[in-house]
Amino acid sequence: MSHISGFVNIVGKPNVGKSTLMNALLGQDLSIVNAKAQTTRHRIKGILNDENYQIVFSDTPGIMKPAYKLHERMLGAVEETFTDADVILYVTEINDRNIDEELKMKLTSQLVPVYVIINKIDTADQAKVEEAVVHWKEMLNPKEILPISALHKFAIDVMVSKILAELPEGPAYFDKDDESVSDRNMRFFAAEIIRERILSLYQQEIPYSVEVLITGYKESETIDRIYTTIYCARETQKGILLGHQGKAIKKLGIESRKKLEQVLEKQVHLELTVKVLDDWRNNENMLRKFGYDQ
Repeated sequence: MSHISGFVNIVGKPNVGKSTLMNALLGQDLSIVNAKAQTTRHRIKGILNDENYQIVFSDTPGIMKPAYKLHERMLGAVEETFTDADVILYVTEINDRNIDEELKMKLTSQLVPVYVIINKIDTADQAKVEEAVVHWKEMLNPKEILPISALHKFAIDVMVSKILAELPEGPAYFDKDDESVSDRNMRFFAAEIIRERILSLYQQEIPYSVEVLITGYKESETIDRIYTTIYCARETQKGILLGHQGKAIKKLGIESRKKLEQVLEKQVHLELTVKVLDDWRNNENMLRKFGYDQ
């Protein structure tokens, strides 16, 4: 039997479930998931392997109007997905009916198949699902419209089958003997795990005003030692991150370490430092340091 391979890129607004969808497609948590907007800041590739195929999915930041250079870099990652895809999945959710005109033009002018994925149908009745299908058929006239629930993994197998029918024959792009399911290394995912905990534990502007940088990572058979700097934009934010008598940062450290140990299946020594860097979201040098040149 011939081998099938290709790139399937996931795009859409913030909070429509793009990261939950990719995790469901891969069968494990790769992208961080949170109810807050801007959870995904980087383009993350996830690799689904089978004896007869390899699908390389890309999770991307939510499409939004940029307020900082950080957002411009995030949108740059989205733009890449329109140039190297074999299939594009435009993810929306059951209650959304709007789309930016520029994005509409990009989707309707694609030469590759575009699928509209209507997510979160578990929150609606059949009539509302049918109404959404009719709406997106008229709005984008895509190759296919698939109502799904990424959270409950409903219709995920159907989606994979339809995607495989669109992909060309070809060799694997990534080594199948490598157990990794992503092109990113553990340093990247360690930072993402800590940032996910920040999203969960802190409120208001804090999750959107910080960036996590792994400054040191020392591996051994029994323990990994991870050294981290959390950058924030103002002194007041540093105070909130630390909390009264350091209680907030201690809780962040404990919860992050537990999650890292679960993922790595070994002991973790984690050190967190908080630094203030004014307007880092507009600092080109720091954005490159944080990996936003990829």
